[in-house]
Amino acid sequence: MFFLESLRAALALLLELNPELLHIVGVSLNVSLWSTLAACIVGVPAGFLIGIARFRLKQALITLFNTMLALPTVVIGLLVYSLLSRRGMFGSLGWLYTQKAMIFGQIILITPIIIAFTIAAVGRLDDRYRRTALTLGASPWQVALVVLREARFSIMAAIVAAFGRVISEIGISMMLGGNAKGFTRTMTTAMALEYDKGEFVLALGLGIVLLAISLAVNVLLGYAQGRTQR
Repeated sequence: MFFLESLRAALALLLELNPELLHIVGVSLNVSLWSTLAACIVGVPAGFLIGIARFRLKQALITLFNTMLALPTVVIGLLVYSLLSRRGMFGSLGWLYTQKAMIFGQIILITPIIIAFTIAAVGRLDDRYRRTALTLGASPWQVALVVLREARFSIMAAIVAAFGRVISEIGISMMLGGNAKGFTRTMTTAMALEYDKGEFVLALGLGIVLLAISLAVNVLLGYAQGRTQR
């Protein structure tokens, strides 16, 4: 049977630690981890500050970030491409068709996810934590730390969800990375290429790795969500 033969060959690639497969996985993890880290540096503080602050346009801002959760990857790809192309605003950087361009696009993709989920995490906390800390004489910074400590597992869940989103995306990677072998080829773009060529062994092997990573991400997400409910 064709599928079983392809699956057997794909497992053989994994067991023999095929260099091409490992390099593609490495590129995917490198791009995804850096983009997630950068998005966390921006998204967690922004979401936390929006979540604990009280100002007139807060609900409108929350609605904006919730809307951006559904932003298509091809739209982001087109936007960043126009900025990084030779005639674009940042064309002089020479980032187009590099991992830097992919990271830039993926940061735009997942930063709203982290911000929106962090706002939700802070908003779900009982306001008595804040009031009790203030009653005990805590400073604004100390109150913020109390809120952050109580929301830490929900924030971790937001980060895990963002990584899961970015590791499996294809539009940004294809449009900004160019799927160059040995440089910008990720698991998803390689799978699409192998499918177009009619070669399923490498694609199936990469699919198994991607499923394993997705499983690990969901296990971490379930753990984080479980801790928030205790």
